[in-house]
Amino acid sequence: MGNDTLRSELQHLERRVKLLINEYTRLKEDFENVRVENQHLRGQLQQQEAKLSNFQNQTKISKIVESMVVGDTDSDELKDVIDDYIKEIDKCIAHLGEAKVTE
Repeated sequence: MGNDTLRSELQHLERRVKLLINEYTRLKEDFENVRVENQHLRGQLQQQEAKLSNFQNQTKISKIVESMVVGDTDSDELKDVIDDYIKEIDKCIAHLGEAKVTE
C-alpha cells in the first residue's frame, strides 16, 4: 500500500472516530435527560399515590362516621373534628412528600 492509501484510510478512520464520539456524546446527553425525566415522573407518581391513599382514608373515615350510632348533632361535630384531623394529616404527608422529593 502506498502512503496515499494509508493516509486516506487514516483520515477515514479519524472521521469515523469523530462521528462515534459525537454519537456517544449525544446518547450520553439523551440518557441524562431521560434519567432526570424518570426521576421527576417517579416524584409525581409518589405524590399521586399519596393523594390516592389520602382519598381512600378519607372515604373510609367518612363511612365510619356515617355508620356510627350517635345523634345528628354529635355526628356532625364528630365529622368536623375528624375532617380537621384529616386535613392536618394531609398537610404532614404533603410536607414529608416535599422533603423526599428535595433529597
